[in-house]
Amino acid sequence: MKAIRLSFFQMVAFMRRDMMLFAACLAPILVGLLFRFAIPILEATLTEWFQISAVISPYYALIDIFFAMLSPVMFCFVSAMVCLEEADEKTAAYLFVTPLEKNGYLAARFGVPAVAAFLITAVLLPVFKLTPLSPVDIVLLTVGGTLQGIIISLLILSFSSNKLEGMAVTKLSALMIFGAAIPFIIKHNIQYVIFPLPSFWIGKAIYENMPLYMLIAFVLSALWIYFLLKCYLRKI
Repeated sequence: MKAIRLSFFQMVAFMRRDMMLFAACLAPILVGLLFRFAIPILEATLTEWFQISAVISPYYALIDIFFAMLSPVMFCFVSAMVCLEEADEKTAAYLFVTPLEKNGYLAARFGVPAVAAFLITAVLLPVFKLTPLSPVDIVLLTVGGTLQGIIISLLILSFSSNKLEGMAVTKLSALMIFGAAIPFIIKHNIQYVIFPLPSFWIGKAIYENMPLYMLIAFVLSALWIYFLLKCYLRKI
C-alpha cells in the first residue's frame, strides 16, 4: 500500500509540472459551472427568441450524463499521459520489478485516479445537475462514468506509443462517450447498431428511465476493460 501511495504521489508531482494536465483536473468544476448556469440562461434566451417552449431542455438529462463522465475521463486521461511518458522513458517496465510490482503500478495509475474521479463526480453531479436525478441515478451514473474513463485511458495506452499519438487517440476514443446521445436522437431500432458501446446503454437507461440497462453497460464496460488491459500489458 505504501508503494502504491508513493507511486501515486509521484504521478501527482509530474502533473504539477505539466500545466495542461493540471488544467485538465480542474476542467470538471469549470464545465460544471458552465452547464449549471450558462445553459439555462441560453435556453431561456433561445425559447424567447424562437417563441417555442423548449430548445435545449429536452437534452438536459444527456448533459448530466456527459458531466458524469467528464471527471473520470479527465482524470484517467491525465493518468494515461503519465503512463505514456513513463513508457517513453522506459521506466514503467522497471517499476514492475520494484516492490510496487505490476498490480501496484496498475492500482496507482488506474485504480486511485478512478476512485478519486468517482468521489469527485459523486460530489459535483448533485451540485451541477440539470435534471432531478435520484440518489440511485447519481450512483449509477457515477459508476458508469468512472468505467468510461478507465476504458478511454486504456484505449489511449493500447493504441499510442507516445504522448503526441496519445493526444490524437484521445480525440478518437472520446467518441465512445457520444453513444449516450443516440437514444435521445434516434428513435428507430437502427440505434442498436452501436450496442457494444457501454455509453449507449447508459444513455438508454436515463432516457427510458430503465436502471436495468445500466447493468448491461457495466457488463460491457468490464469486457472492454478486460480486453484492453490485456492488450496494454502485452504491449509493455
